[in-house]
Amino acid sequence: MDILAELFSSEPLVKILRLFLLNPGKVFDVSDIGDRSNVSAKKARYEINLLKKIGCIVKGVRESEIVIRSKKRRRTKKKKIQGWQLNPLFPFLRPLKNLLLNAAPIPRDQLLRKVRSTGNIKLVVLTGFFLDAEEGSDSRVDLLIVGDNIKKTKLERIMRSIEARVGKELNYATLNSKEFLYRVGMYDKFIRNIFDYPHEKIYDKLGL
Repeated sequence: MDILAELFSSEPLVKILRLFLLNPGKVFDVSDIGDRSNVSAKKARYEINLLKKIGCIVKGVRESEIVIRSKKRRRTKKKKIQGWQLNPLFPFLRPLKNLLLNAAPIPRDQLLRKVRSTGNIKLVVLTGFFLDAEEGSDSRVDLLIVGDNIKKTKLERIMRSIEARVGKELNYATLNSKEFLYRVGMYDKFIRNIFDYPHEKIYDKLGL
């Protein structure tokens, strides 16, 4: 079997692979995988079977709390959920990580175009995940957007689509121009934590 030919047969498969690679040790059921990768349940099952066949993922179990309500009280109950997780013994795991996590999941110009469509954008800064997918996953913020009249609902929808593409929940922050400049002038800790560490400005109309 040509494993590489199987692995890169479709975009949904790459999305699902990113999800597992960026969340090692976590167990996802079909519904989780479909929702977080933005693919249909039918397509998710197909790709899961492929990954299972080549040994990239293995079965796993996770515990989840469900809420049980009655007229008199509300209680929680633990439920075991069957799913799938990354196989740490998969022989091609390291090359896969190097290839998929270091390759930009979304081009900078495409990301910027999507973000700028949400309002009068003045500044877009990438950090955390966008600079190092593996090491930056625990960063406080992955994306800072400064602008005015930002359509929050549209931005949330765009971010969900980007998360499905990159395979990870992203931390992003929005500030209007006035608040941002005030924070810069006050040497705000949140702003310093972005600009004092590795970051990339992909759009700047403020002249920073």
